[in-house]
Amino acid sequence: MSNVSEMVDSADQAKEELVANLRRVISDAEDLLAATAGDADSKIAELRARARQNLAVARDKLADADAALRAHARRAMNATDDYVHDNPWSSIGAAAAIGMLVGVLLGRR
Repeated sequence: MSNVSEMVDSADQAKEELVANLRRVISDAEDLLAATAGDADSKIAELRARARQNLAVARDKLADADAALRAHARRAMNATDDYVHDNPWSSIGAAAAIGMLVGVLLGRR
């Protein structure tokens, strides 16, 4: 079961990093659009309009991904909480085993 939870944690971390990176890209693109606002060239104005549309779509998709990530984390937290309440002794035993394993690994150094 720990392999599955490690994979879920890794996937959640990757999603969080992706969301953070997308936020940075959107912010940088908005800054770039603001910096080129004074250019009157029709080609640049057209590109700026397309970029604004794409940014709006990206922002919406990012909000959806963020909401899905939060919902998934909430479900995982609730499932873990339910499992611990339903199986307290198994949870205590697993925590003790993990603690002993960490202790042994740290003791070797």
